[in-house]
Amino acid sequence: MARIAPLSGFPEWLPDGRVVEQHVLDTLRRTFELHGFAGIETRAVEPLDQLLRKGETSKEVYVLRRLQAQDDAAAPDTQADKQLGLHFDLTVPFARYVLENAGRLAFPFKRYQIQKVWRGERPQDGRFREFVQADIDVVGAGELPYHYEVELPLVMAAALGALAGVGLPPVRILVNNRKVAEGFYRGLGLDDVEGVLRHIDKLDKIGPDAVAALLVQECGATTEQATACLELAAISGSDASVTDAVRALAASHGAVTDLLETGLTELGALIEAAAVRAPGVVVADLKIARGLDYYTGSVYETVLVGHEALGSICSGGRYDTLASDGKSTYPGVGLSIGVSRLVSRLLSAGLVRATRGVPTAVLVAVMSEEDRAASDAVADALRARGIPADVAPKVAKLGKQIQVADRRGIPFVWFPGETDQVKDIRSGEQAAADAGEWAPPAEDWWPRVVPGA
Repeated sequence: MARIAPLSGFPEWLPDGRVVEQHVLDTLRRTFELHGFAGIETRAVEPLDQLLRKGETSKEVYVLRRLQAQDDAAAPDTQADKQLGLHFDLTVPFARYVLENAGRLAFPFKRYQIQKVWRGERPQDGRFREFVQADIDVVGAGELPYHYEVELPLVMAAALGALAGVGLPPVRILVNNRKVAEGFYRGLGLDDVEGVLRHIDKLDKIGPDAVAALLVQECGATTEQATACLELAAISGSDASVTDAVRALAASHGAVTDLLETGLTELGALIEAAAVRAPGVVVADLKIARGLDYYTGSVYETVLVGHEALGSICSGGRYDTLASDGKSTYPGVGLSIGVSRLVSRLLSAGLVRATRGVPTAVLVAVMSEEDRAASDAVADALRARGIPADVAPKVAKLGKQIQVADRRGIPFVWFPGETDQVKDIRSGEQAAADAGEWAPPAEDWWPRVVPGA
């Protein structure tokens, strides 16, 4: 048989890696539900024209087509005229979901969604073509109070903080406000705000000199205006001094506007609340732009401290017009975690590990094929009490059966007999046991995720 060549960009974890991923997903889910978010799931495909509404994404969308697609045209109940694509994030399908179900939802609607998405970009460290995302959003009908822009990053900080006990490095949530940036740019006399934001968003990738050149060449900025934009982007901090610095910079360039002041008031409120509820986690960073054009207020990016080269593992912001049917508008704010990206870094850097890759806590030995029914009965008795158990695959010397358990990471082996015995193969301790009463220590009952060695 020819050797199978792996497909890059489509991660498949080994069993112990899957335990880590499942722990991350369960922790996120519990935290989101603890804060009142309801879980939903949407279909994997959306009409292509809807997917392409979200900016420069045409090269990233996987188009769905059947080999016998021409047969669809003859079917009266199909949508042969609509091209479908796999969703590349969860925001577009969520916006559609809100519009389709608005009459049956209670607003503000708080939802979390954990699903796979597909994105046709070049695979590299932490970037995949198929990956799991976990999103939280709050959507209002007609209006959405600003306090949700404060709540969302704090919920995400709580979710990521809940993973710190198993080796996740500290996280830092970088925040900005689009109103600050737009108010400042317009105060400078720059009209191509979206273009300026897109180029500022490239600062960490191409550096300030290249960004300044793009602002002059493509956005019509003067050298002085480009310099002022970079000066704004250089401001950061975790207290009120940030807003003071922006006001001083705007005054020095004659760029003070009402929109700028509104944005600074909102940004200051977020920083003050975060300083109380999550000290040191949320930092104002005026270079955070989020290049997508539908963000209208707060924007967020999250990095792992000490692993900043990985880039943002969680991002999002406030949007006012993404979900709109022309008559009604449903503004929202949301954040999205690239779960696969996070898990990839946790595993590749050895930051976390699973105590074992299988759920089984006890392997029941088989003394002879005639006695397999007795071994099955022991396993069933353990399972009835919630203890994950398996039966040895074949009869062999006891040493061989212990090796089977050891290779799989199973901590206990059960020896049926006139007096049943259970052995902890790590310590070598062995004692008489009753399948109706014995239980493993709490830490061995199920696989656990612990800090890496």
